Formats: sequence, structure tokens, C-alpha cells
Amino acid sequence: MLDKFWKHFKSGTDIRGVAVDAVREEPLDLTDDVIFAMAAGFAKWLKIKTGKENIKVSVGHDSRISAQRIKLQVIKALASSGFRVVDCSYASTPAMFMTTVDLECDGAVQITASHHPYHRNGLKFFTKEGGLEGEDIEAILEYAQNGENIICKESKEASSVDYMSDYAKRLRDMICREVNADDYEHPLRGYKIVVDAGNGVGGFYANEVLSVLGADILGSQFLEPDGMFPNHIPNPENADAMKSVCDATVKAKADLGVIFDTDVDRAGCVDENGNEINRNRLVALASLIALEGNEGGTIVTDSVTSSGLKKFIEDKLGGVHYRYKRGYKNVINRQIELNNKGINCPLAMETSGHAALRENYYLDDGAYLITKIIIKMAQLGKEGKKLESLIVDLEDPAEAKEFRFKIIPEDFKAYGQKVISDLEAYAQKSDGWIVADDNREGIRVSFDKDNGDGWFLLRLSVHDPIMPLNIESDTVGGVRIIAGHLVDFLRKYDGLDIKVITDFLS
Repeated sequence: MLDKFWKHFKSGTDIRGVAVDAVREEPLDLTDDVIFAMAAGFAKWLKIKTGKENIKVSVGHDSRISAQRIKLQVIKALASSGFRVVDCSYASTPAMFMTTVDLECDGAVQITASHHPYHRNGLKFFTKEGGLEGEDIEAILEYAQNGENIICKESKEASSVDYMSDYAKRLRDMICREVNADDYEHPLRGYKIVVDAGNGVGGFYANEVLSVLGADILGSQFLEPDGMFPNHIPNPENADAMKSVCDATVKAKADLGVIFDTDVDRAGCVDENGNEINRNRLVALASLIALEGNEGGTIVTDSVTSSGLKKFIEDKLGGVHYRYKRGYKNVINRQIELNNKGINCPLAMETSGHAALRENYYLDDGAYLITKIIIKMAQLGKEGKKLESLIVDLEDPAEAKEFRFKIIPEDFKAYGQKVISDLEAYAQKSDGWIVADDNREGIRVSFDKDNGDGWFLLRLSVHDPIMPLNIESDTVGGVRIIAGHLVDFLRKYDGLDIKVITDFLS
């Protein structure tokens, strides 16, 4: 059983903590000893998992300033456990999984905290089967907490491998093969593509993929690694980050703009007019690409996708839209389950930009997704067509807003579940409230044109004592109407801080 200290490191299927003593309210907790214990815990877990004597593990990291310190402890713990360690140095998270394929590693460790601030960091683990589950992380942390490890007398030296060069070549070869241009080695000649790496790992995509294939990358920005992230948060969901890449794309008169998060497992893009292809629009484009050759296939998404997206996938593309829970691992696991049951499911995707294609080991890989999009852009270019023409029929909401309510009671999950259960009963009895029959997280309710012309979804956060409320409307002013329907119900719950919505309505 994890105590409070070790339990707080668990963040879904990752380990996260404070790696730089820079913020008074967030004291350093990823100390050298803690990191060593975690990596040694992973070594014991992997030894039991594989049952092998001769185990090979790769280690990589993003651009964070704490990466080198953490890497030293991770390698020390793994080598002291008798493992052969491959130091991949600066690498993307998806590339680290691919070392289990291309380098035949039994496991991989990526040192990253995704889009979180510079002073935070963490560990993400892979085996040949993919990323670990939440219960695996708990087991690793229990081994760390209890000092259980397989440290041996002989420590092996780590070897260094420039795997990112191999990973970039794989993407280049894919573009050359699928575009099949007259100038085979330079299929992107004549295209201008702006890349915004946010000073994370994604700069390689501009320099080692696009430029080599003939693309003009002039106007790309923040390609150099800088773990302080001085320009903007490397996060396609961040409004300032998206505005930055939109402005850069228009200024450069580029055909496409691309933005990655810090460790490149998520991405977003921008059309030539500076319009975002993000969230529902990105899911729509990825669905179109994934359903080619998979007619009638199922697309798994998170629960907050729009009504317009469902209509686009099912009416325009002829696919099946399967809404599931938030959390990239949740949608990927459901995708795998559906395929194992014989249901054709080529894509699982969150509106955050995590996209896992079955053809790519069910791996959420931002660079792979962008590569598929660029291939489609180049194929369309031969016909004189533009990428954005593919999603012109997607109906965007007129308004969209998210409210986040803090849950005050300590047992926040039980309290949140009661609110959802009570709201569902309330909705069933309320005139004009249409409870969705295909929702698999929280409660989703739709309203007709006279009552807000849209929908809301109230759910419990995956990890935190928070209840997010998403509201969308196809009519200007509809979000306020729908919020008004809800607020009287929510006021009954003293353990829910709903100030954000009452302020919005006042």
C-alpha cells in the first residue's frame, strides 16, 4: 500500500514530481535518492514481467533542465540492476517506445513531464506492449517505497545510440514512399511548412524530416531545445501557443503550420489562412485519413468531442463514432479492446492531440500524425486541392466553454459520482433535457434550439478533485442559456465550488 508521499507521484500512467527547487509552494521531491529508487523499482517490475536474465532498456529525455541529473540516476539504477542500458539522450516519447521495436529493447524509460512547467519532471515507461497501466505504476512505486530492488554487485556500462536519427529516417521514408513524387527523394519540394517546437524535442521534425525532403521551413520557430520554455508553453491546447504558430504560419505565407508539445506525443496544425486544425477539427482530419481503406470503421474519441464531429464521422465519412472516457490511455485501451473483438477500429484520439493509429503500434505519436497529414496534403496537391477542403463540412459550434468546479470533500471521487448520479436522475425527469445514449463518462445532455441549442457534459476529472463542465452551443448566447439550466441544480451541493459559473452568469 502506497503512503501519501509515494502516492502523490502517480499521475495516471506516468510518474510526475518537482525536479527543480524553484517554486516556494512546490518543494523539490524528485531527489536523486527518490529517482534511483523509482528506476530500481522499474527494474524489479520489468524483471518479473519478462522473466528474462539478459534485459536491455533504453533511456531518453526531453529538453527539461533537470533531465541530465535525473538521467544519471535512472541509468545508475538500471545498470546496477544488471541491465544493458542504451542511452538515447535527447529523444521524443514515441521514439522511446520505438526502441523496443527497432533496437529490441525489453523496456524504455522517457524522462518527461509533457507540457508541465520547467521545474517539474517525471518518468514514463514502456515495454514492447506499449505504455504501462496505472496499476503497473503503483507496483513500481511500492517497490521504490519499500526499498525492494534487484541491485547486484556487477554494474554494466551504458552505451550511447543516436536513435532519433533512425526515427527521423523512418518518417522520411514513409513520406517518400506514400507521396511517390517524380522527385522521389524530395517529395515536399515546393511546400512551405512552419514548425513550432516550443523549445521542446520537436525541432528535429523541421530539420531532419521536412528540410531534408525539400520543404521550405523558413519561418519555423523555437526549434532549439531550451528547458526553461522561454517563448510559450509547448502545448497545442494552450491558446497563446496556438496563436503563436497561427501568426507565424500567416507571416511566412506557409502551406501548413505544425505545433508539438514538449515530448512530441501530441500535435496540432494550422492551415494556410492561419485557421487552427486542432481539437475537433484535428480529430475530423485524422479520422478521414484513418478511415481510408477502413470503410465503416470505428473512431474512438474522448467524451468532450462536439456534436458536429459525430455527424462528420458518421454522415460524411460513413464511420462509427465511439465516445469514451478522457485520458489518452483510456481511449487507446478501448481501441485495442474493440479490435480484439473483431471491430475495425483504426484510430483512437483525444481532443488534446493524442492520436493512436493501429497501423503504428497503437502509439500516440504527434510526429507520426503530422506525417500522415503532410502526406495527404502532398497527395491533394497533385490534384490542385487544399488540405482544409477535407474538413469544410465539419460543423463547428458557435460557442464553447469549459468550467472547472473544485470538489471540497476529501473523498472527492465519491462526492463527484453522487453529483453525476443525482444530475442524471434530475435530467431524466426534466422537460427538454435529452440524455445521450452513447455517453460513457459523466453525464451528457442535449437541448433543442429553444433551450440553448447545444449540450453539456459534466464529468469527474481523471486524477484531480475537479469536476469539469463542458458546454457547447450552435447559437450565440446558447452557452449562457444551458449554464442557466444547470446552475440551480448545482447550488444544492455545498461540497462543490461553482463560483466560476455563477460569476459567468452574473
